Amino acid sequence: MKILIVNNSVIPVQLYGGTERVIWGLGKELVKLGHEVTFLVKTGSYADFAKVIHMDESKSIVDQITEDYDVVHFNFRPEGLEKLRMPYIVTIHGNSNDQQEMDQNTVFVSRNHAARYNSTSYVYNGLDWSEYTTPDLKNKRQYFHFLGNAAWRVKNVAGAIDVIKKTKTERLKVLGGVRFNFKMGIRLTFSPKVSFAGMVGGREKFELLNGSKGLIFPVKWHEPFGLAIIESLYYGCPVFGTPYGSLPELVHQGVGFLSNKSDELAEAVLKADQYEREECHAYAVEEFNARKMALAYLKKYELVMDGKPLNSTPPKLIEVQTKKWLEWQ
Repeated sequence: MKILIVNNSVIPVQLYGGTERVIWGLGKELVKLGHEVTFLVKTGSYADFAKVIHMDESKSIVDQITEDYDVVHFNFRPEGLEKLRMPYIVTIHGNSNDQQEMDQNTVFVSRNHAARYNSTSYVYNGLDWSEYTTPDLKNKRQYFHFLGNAAWRVKNVAGAIDVIKKTKTERLKVLGGVRFNFKMGIRLTFSPKVSFAGMVGGREKFELLNGSKGLIFPVKWHEPFGLAIIESLYYGCPVFGTPYGSLPELVHQGVGFLSNKSDELAEAVLKADQYEREECHAYAVEEFNARKMALAYLKKYELVMDGKPLNSTPPKLIEVQTKKWLEWQ
């Protein structure tokens, strides 16, 4: 099968990069499975396992797609998609809050994500764990961590800090943010229990995750998936988060605890050593790997190549969220 993967970004990812990390692992696995993969991505991109075509910013995305492929996999919905006369799917990685109809060949990234748009079409994200360092699941760990774009208030780094401050001795490392955030307002967190690592990637990020007792992830929105969750689990870190979006699907009682109350999460993190690091690691490796994701996407590709839509009707958000953030106490 000849597959074109399209995303409006640069690959490979250097630091955070959620969608970029996912499509990189997907492309590698598809090639290993015997398929021919081409990426249509932004200038500056490269890959040693697939052909890369750089986007022409002066042309529409759809007009740059030739008929050389069996299926096209978009990772956003481009303008003019109705003009494309070949099989395609569209993976939606984020949330929208309007009731505009989506394409019938839309794929979401969790069951909850799909259900909120009246769909059952989803594929869980998976990662290429061979690109991560082997975790030390027996080492002594000194702190908890937050992982995500701390400037994005739905990720609720302030809530993670509150959880730690309600404990007597626990500490927090914020991966993905800085202490002084002039864009979102100055964050004056002078507690010696909290430190900021900034936007980290590669070995530095892996080492920080491997030193953590657990992920504190009190998001205030319906998280579509949450790569931070599976990356943390891979390093043996249980997850302490809110029961929103995909979290109840991904975080079962053997690998974490969910509540929208900071007091309850603060109490739960004190029992972090009750979770088996080996179980957290094995769960991430077995359930959220790039091979499993690639096989699931191949089924989607085959359906659209047979002329079958992925949704019986165009997905549309069932309920517009009127509150800015979901409840957090």
